[in-house]
Amino acid sequence: MRRARLPKRKSSSLSGVEDVKIFKLIAGLGNPGQEYAFTRHNMGWLAVDHLVARLGLGEPQSKFRGQFWKSRDILFLKPLTYMNLSGFAVHDAYDFYKLEPENILIIYDDLALPFGKLRLRAKGSAGGHNGLASIIGALNTLNIPRLRIGLGGNPEHVDMKDRVLGHLNSQERDALPAILDNIENAVKAWLELDIQKAMSAIN
Repeated sequence: MRRARLPKRKSSSLSGVEDVKIFKLIAGLGNPGQEYAFTRHNMGWLAVDHLVARLGLGEPQSKFRGQFWKSRDILFLKPLTYMNLSGFAVHDAYDFYKLEPENILIIYDDLALPFGKLRLRAKGSAGGHNGLASIIGALNTLNIPRLRIGLGGNPEHVDMKDRVLGHLNSQERDALPAILDNIENAVKAWLELDIQKAMSAIN
């Protein structure tokens, strides 16, 4: 099976007079610092790392309180604000590029889904995720598409914080390449399809 590639999107035009770029932002949530590398809470960061590596975008710019890449009209962001303040970074990019909320995709971890399971939604509440809650507050809307990556639940007698901030175990690391490929396919669907069709394809 051929691996999907992120598309090179065309700019839209206004009345055939001038080209107006419609930018789309893909923001992966996580925490900065070596101690958080390959923790479950950083799945959004791992997703963005995979996407920009696939596109060969090289080193990031330090911009919008995060690490930032640009490929034509697709923008990638890893906030460096720590998870609970992710809204500051996303809002900076949102404001600079005059984005519409529906053209922003937030990628983050979800303890309620089976490990590696993906779920795309067009809008909704934060569902207890502090990073998404920060973004919803900063943009003042629930209408923000999001791609959730399952962490496989919380084992009995394990603190939720310890679970999400714990490092991926060997079995989870072995599964990671396939999960990242699935995320790439999901992002490609979000970029190319109507949101309802993308949700049907991914969910």
